[in-house]
Amino acid sequence: MIEQHLDIPTADGAMNGFVVYPEEGGPHPVVLFYMDAPGKREELHDMARRMAAVGYYVVLPNLYYRRTRDFWLQERTEAAMAVMFGHMHSLTNDLVTQDTAAMLRFCAAQPGADASRVGAVGYCMSGPFVLAAAAAFPERIKSIAAIHPANMVTDQPDSPHLMVPRVHCESYFGCAEIDKWAPPPVVATLEAALRAAGTPHRIEWYPKVEHGFVFPKRGAIYNRDAAERHWERLFALWRRTLGPAGSA
Repeated sequence: MIEQHLDIPTADGAMNGFVVYPEEGGPHPVVLFYMDAPGKREELHDMARRMAAVGYYVVLPNLYYRRTRDFWLQERTEAAMAVMFGHMHSLTNDLVTQDTAAMLRFCAAQPGADASRVGAVGYCMSGPFVLAAAAAFPERIKSIAAIHPANMVTDQPDSPHLMVPRVHCESYFGCAEIDKWAPPPVVATLEAALRAAGTPHRIEWYPKVEHGFVFPKRGAIYNRDAAERHWERLFALWRRTLGPAGSA
């Protein structure tokens, strides 16, 4: 495996990120990995390595780079959570769409990446961002997945559920049964929008698990069986929509 910590040029400066991909068999389909609110950290690096190990060129950016290069939530104290929410609320769909454009330009210049085959996966706060990416780059993004996504229906003009008519790729939404950020009425509104738009999609409920169930270091919230199911769903989605490495 080849791993790199590097900066990706953007309109707002250098976006630091983690890139990992197999040493042989390339160029590899690209997976853009959008982080959850606690920030880019070794736990996510390990998840990126697992994605790369099955044949993908994985780009994990620090979406908070405009404010900090190295934030990650180490303890869930009131003060630390306030800092995290400050970083999270500084992001918008438009800003992350700009960052997505920068990542696509970066991948197009990398010999190990097949930038004609790009998928995106977002966790928690990044559920909206993968939808925004697919809406902004319908000719580039071949599939998206949003895992225990947050804020998928808002009262703002850029609410994710309003973007779905511009999303043409296959979409997967893995929803935790116990999740104040995505309760059943919100998911139902999202599903109605997807159906009305004719957007290819699958919404799957993960019973008896909480928001954050995929993260091994989330203590009792982590659910191994549900987490492994999410990996199975991701890998199947990418096989269908991105194909194996070296098959372009």
